Amino acid sequence: MKETYDFLKKCGVFYLATVDGDKPRVRPFGAINIFEDKLYFQTGKIKNVSKQLNCNPNVEICGFVDGKWIRVEGTLINDERIEAKEDMLNHNPELKNMYNANDDNTQVLYLKDATSTIYSFTEAPVIYRF
Repeated sequence: MKETYDFLKKCGVFYLATVDGDKPRVRPFGAINIFEDKLYFQTGKIKNVSKQLNCNPNVEICGFVDGKWIRVEGTLINDERIEAKEDMLNHNPELKNMYNANDDNTQVLYLKDATSTIYSFTEAPVIYRF
């Protein structure tokens, strides 16, 4: 999991894909955190991505940096605990302009049953499961 976190953090911006009915939806993300040995992401409950995750929590994430790319697949699980929200905001302080751990909008989710694969054109893929 740490390798996946480090890779996505180095990307700066990575892309999260959800399902909206029978259509794929992809958007840029940047906030990521490790809390209680789980990989967390953050969004707002008012956003379409949150609504899509409520209907179907299966996601795929993709990022590219330094000639390598990562694909992460898994299920995002909502965590309503204030501690998880505070930790996310403390590790991603740029979010504090828009979100507060005590508001009704901040949503943090952790990745469950994940497979992460790092690819390049010159090396064999490296696979992590967590």
